[in-house]
Amino acid sequence: MNPASRNGATGNRFEAVASKLRSALGEVVVETTRGPRDAERIAREAAAGGAARIIVAGGDGTASEVVTGLLAAGLGGRVELALLPLGTGGDLVRALGVPRDLDAAIAAIARGKIRALDAGSVRFQGDAGAVRELFFLNVTSAGVSGLVTELVNDTPKLLGGTVSFLVGTVRALVRFRPAAARLRVDGRTLHEGPLTLAAVANGRYFGGGMQIAPYARPDDGLFDVVWIEGRSKAWLLRHLPKLYTGAHLRVAGVGSARGRVVELEPVGGATPLRIEIDGEPLGALPVRIEALPGALTLVGVGP
Repeated sequence: MNPASRNGATGNRFEAVASKLRSALGEVVVETTRGPRDAERIAREAAAGGAARIIVAGGDGTASEVVTGLLAAGLGGRVELALLPLGTGGDLVRALGVPRDLDAAIAAIARGKIRALDAGSVRFQGDAGAVRELFFLNVTSAGVSGLVTELVNDTPKLLGGTVSFLVGTVRALVRFRPAAARLRVDGRTLHEGPLTLAAVANGRYFGGGMQIAPYARPDDGLFDVVWIEGRSKAWLLRHLPKLYTGAHLRVAGVGSARGRVVELEPVGGATPLRIEIDGEPLGALPVRIEALPGALTLVGVGP
């Protein structure tokens, strides 16, 4: 359980949530994260200690940390994962068909329907300069989204995920400048030049409900890759509403492809674009992202 999730509301209400979990599932051991990346340790130790199921009470970032803890230790096949809809953005639970109502989500976990789910590995340059490897479930992206997540995470999310991300996106578009980058998918160069955004999607949504990859499936072994070329601020603001419906894929200057290995790197001495992993700003280009088909088993999810 991440007590900071949903602007602190998860920690404040979790005794009542835990009581509902115990009523539906039996005994539940609650572990509380102590700071950033601590969910990695908790998940790794739980799986190594024989836990059969881990329930994530937090947002997309907490789930990503749990997945990293499991897959980095080679423990992804030992446990089932379940998600509670307690994050700010809610993009992961939206993509996976987890009920948005908490009682309905707990009932779905109790029913025990399971589903194999792909994950992704991300090798990138961390802020300290060293190469890091993390794992994700939903979306890893580079460009303006890296600034968006920094702005959103640095401000109270009092108005909820959708509004917080929309305001953060508008603020970021006003400040952001595209930078030159090279995008390769399965070894093919698909873009080289100024880049506003490149999203590598396992799920359909990011940014508090933006349908960045409307045809993505989290169980088909492939990423949907969507990129937006360098464009003016006025152009970006004009087309921003299309991200919520998926209509941006029909706009000139927006490209898409599917594949298993995605590579992004700065070119021509450009300042490296920032990256975010499941809503957490964590480093900069270059980055290599690889699909991991069927890496995890989720319980309590929809079609």
